[in-house]
Amino acid sequence: MQIPTFRKALLYISVSCFALQTALASSGSHDLIPQTFLWIVIALLAARLGGFVERFGQPAVLGELFAGAILGNLVLIQLPWFEGMKSNEYLHFMAELGVVILLFQVGLESNVNEMKKVGVRALLVASIGVIVPFVLGRYLAGPLLMPGLSDNAYLFLGATLSATSVGITARVFKDFSILSSKESRIVLGAAVIDDVMGLVLLAIVSAIVQTGTISVVSVFQTIALSILLLAGGTILGGMIAKPLSKWLSTLNPGSGMKLAFALIVGFLFAYIAHAIGLAPIVGAFTAGLMLDSIHFVHFDEPQYVSEFKEAVTSADPMVQEKVTLIAEEQNEKHIEHILEPIGQFLSPIFFVMTGLAVDFSVFMQPSTVLTALVLSLIAIIGKLASGMIAGKGVNKWIIGWGMVPRGEVGLIFASVGRALGVVDAAEFSVIVVVIMFTTFITPPVLGFLLKKKPIS
Repeated sequence: MQIPTFRKALLYISVSCFALQTALASSGSHDLIPQTFLWIVIALLAARLGGFVERFGQPAVLGELFAGAILGNLVLIQLPWFEGMKSNEYLHFMAELGVVILLFQVGLESNVNEMKKVGVRALLVASIGVIVPFVLGRYLAGPLLMPGLSDNAYLFLGATLSATSVGITARVFKDFSILSSKESRIVLGAAVIDDVMGLVLLAIVSAIVQTGTISVVSVFQTIALSILLLAGGTILGGMIAKPLSKWLSTLNPGSGMKLAFALIVGFLFAYIAHAIGLAPIVGAFTAGLMLDSIHFVHFDEPQYVSEFKEAVTSADPMVQEKVTLIAEEQNEKHIEHILEPIGQFLSPIFFVMTGLAVDFSVFMQPSTVLTALVLSLIAIIGKLASGMIAGKGVNKWIIGWGMVPRGEVGLIFASVGRALGVVDAAEFSVIVVVIMFTTFITPPVLGFLLKKKPIS
């Protein structure tokens, strides 16, 4: 008798979990490194099993998030097998590395000149996407849904709602292969600007809470450093990258040096972004934009490109010309092809770990859930408003929904408020539900919109 695929998967998972429980119970070692190998296996297995959502036309990231959420909440039914994953510092590092690689890839597949064409639109989308949610959270949602809190608490609530997490949207766009579309360029550009504006807003709100005053010098310093990274990275950095890559190619023109050069630049910019207070993913994205394919022309072309050209040496001249163009295009994208397996390994770990942090126990309190759902609706409306001013010739709904996820960025904002003592446990739980809801609802909605009306 044939066992249905879904039941087979459940059987395999049950057997694997039993074996895992036995292995952990019999191991007295507290060495994190061997355990991390096991957690990597579990994370990758969960991510791949979560990929079943692609059968229903949904992006793989949705399945990865759900798989992580399920693993993280098995403890609620007395199955604490995967609790060690939540506190494993090596796994958290790999997750952070995964999202940095993802945004680096997105930057590589984007084009600075094309991004400039939508720069004004991106600025408008980012501005509305920060201002409207902040105003709604501070002056409407906060006082109406959570009366009795301090003004500072409402300030942090508004700041949290203004944040945007580009990692979720970027992965959806990548899954649907639309990173070159105008909508994608607007959202990615707006998300970077949003991060800078959010950082400034967080600095202002934190200063008000701590000192009651705003340091104008600090605010302008943050803005200046952010502009220096983004503009300097794409312009001045590009000028330096070209001769540097040429020199490195004289040492070793192979693909190994090409990969090392790209990763060095990507990680360096991620560090610089962190050093000036921005998210490392903004630096990685900037590095990807900076490294145009022209910086790799001095390296040897891949062997498969050379073989491709040689295979048609006796063909018709028109065919030869077409094949040469295809081969050159493949060579230009070779660095992206080299990075692809690294991204496929690390990025799913980030999204599984993001889902792992979800705590279903917050849903045990109906009042918290109701407040959070209404607040989520307001949070979504605030971001959808940003898409409505994106201009003509684009799908405004895709842009608006692309700005909806709060993800880890919103959680960071809320955590800062909690550390300062202005966000209590109840408000923090509400914010966590809002972050969960906006993170989980975006991939299927974007998937539906993209299937309903494909974009070029």
